Amino acid sequence: MKAWRGVLIALSFLLLSGCLVTFKEPLPASEPAPKGLLGKWSSTNAWGEPMNLELTRIGNNRYQAVSYFKARPKAREAYPFTVSRHGDRWYLSAKVPAQFGGHFLIAGFELTDKHELVVYNLDLEQINQAIKQKALDGQAFQTDDGDGVEVDSQLDKVFAYLDDPANSDVFVEAARYQRQARAK
Repeated sequence: MKAWRGVLIALSFLLLSGCLVTFKEPLPASEPAPKGLLGKWSSTNAWGEPMNLELTRIGNNRYQAVSYFKARPKAREAYPFTVSRHGDRWYLSAKVPAQFGGHFLIAGFELTDKHELVVYNLDLEQINQAIKQKALDGQAFQTDDGDGVEVDSQLDKVFAYLDDPANSDVFVEAARYQRQARAK
């Protein structure tokens, strides 16, 4: 679970009761990150540990999240990700470790007027309900760490569902970061 928890910290997603929503397709690397996303961020995780997050560009519309706890600055984990904007929402996507299916995670995020980065996870129960109602295609899976669902709908169908205002409750706040002050 430590490797997966590292991914979650790096991308600010917390496993909610061990639940995970994955997708067969990643977001394409076709869009630049919004102004203000890249840089250094800080937060406190669900266990009360102060942590840092550094978001940098690693290629053409490709980015990397490097996370580390303030108490262990040399123990860093890095994860590549892409971003995409649909309607009024920003999304990011990252590869999930093989033990969790090896597919992709998609989450929402926003940059607030208070210089915060807020990341939203997708609610497993809501996605399962969407699959049962045939709004999305997919199937459930199990890991040693909890339940999950793999969505195998094409991205246009996924975003039609996620962008629909009637489905706004599918997003659950997972983490809130503050912009780190620049060192002088």
